[in-house]
Amino acid sequence: MKFLPAIIISFVFSLVAIKVYPFQIKLVKYSCTIFPYMNNTVLFCMPVSDELRKIGDSLTDSAKDISNNNVGESLDSEKVGERNISVPKWYNMVTNLPSDMVKFYHKDIRIEKIPIFLGISAATAGLILLDNNIWRASDRFYNQSQFNKNLSDLFVNFGDGKFQFVVAGAFAIYGWMSTDKLALTTASEVVEAVLATGAVVQLLKHITGRQSPYVSSKPGGVWDFFPNQIQYHKHVPFYDAFPSGHLSTLLAAFTVIANNYSGIKWIRPVSYTIEAMLSISMVNQGIHWYSDYPLAIFLGYEFGNIISQKNNNSTSGKNGITQLNIFPFISPVGTGVEMRYDF
Repeated sequence: MKFLPAIIISFVFSLVAIKVYPFQIKLVKYSCTIFPYMNNTVLFCMPVSDELRKIGDSLTDSAKDISNNNVGESLDSEKVGERNISVPKWYNMVTNLPSDMVKFYHKDIRIEKIPIFLGISAATAGLILLDNNIWRASDRFYNQSQFNKNLSDLFVNFGDGKFQFVVAGAFAIYGWMSTDKLALTTASEVVEAVLATGAVVQLLKHITGRQSPYVSSKPGGVWDFFPNQIQYHKHVPFYDAFPSGHLSTLLAAFTVIANNYSGIKWIRPVSYTIEAMLSISMVNQGIHWYSDYPLAIFLGYEFGNIISQKNNNSTSGKNGITQLNIFPFISPVGTGVEMRYDF
């Protein structure tokens, strides 16, 4: 607790410093060619300038326009509300992750977001003061009856990761059987949201090293910043409470579903109820403190929106999605394959 003011001050100072002395994340596009030369296979990569990339993209767009004019609307895409839905590649849920991280940086690491981060910090600090007393009461409630235990155990299962992937699998199966492009897109984006949110949460867990309630050695749990990673993996509950991965990944998955099916009004209230019950149940079980939740809610909601809104008309285009393109290559020295990865 004695480190909390210093953490908050350092965090705010870092945000301001980024804006006063901004730095750019510059992503370089490379064109790689594989071709045989003198009984050897040669891999040659070179950066693609923005001008060349724009020319190539323009030619690609022109070819697509001609194709669409000849055969009508593409069989692989359709418009749903404000989104242009296209059938995702099976690997998009992974290859889109670097782009998701960059979008999160540009969208949320901004001076305009300082009030939000201050609010998250204040909510976290206030709950830290109450954490131990609340957990003691929750622990008594959990052990009061077998019904309370069974109910808490049931809702904790909603956030363990398996549930999110089962939901994604259900959307994928339905989309494949009914050729529903929105369902296929939702399946891919749910997995993508869980992976992106989970990656950031795991990074923060490995930095903060907070004890879970049921193994806490002092009220509110010990914070061991930048813990020994060998000890972390040997005794995970002693280090992985903050922030909650269960809540953040479940909220990210439900945010994707709610955004993709915005016309179904009951999705949000039902999902928020499940998330609230999950949060209460994890404290009942001693997995998390309530102060582990404010940042988790922010991360899950933001990544769910970033991923599910990438194809909005207002933001669609080459910057909206990661692309992996593979082309045949022919030259005087032989044939090969040219690969370009844009994100």
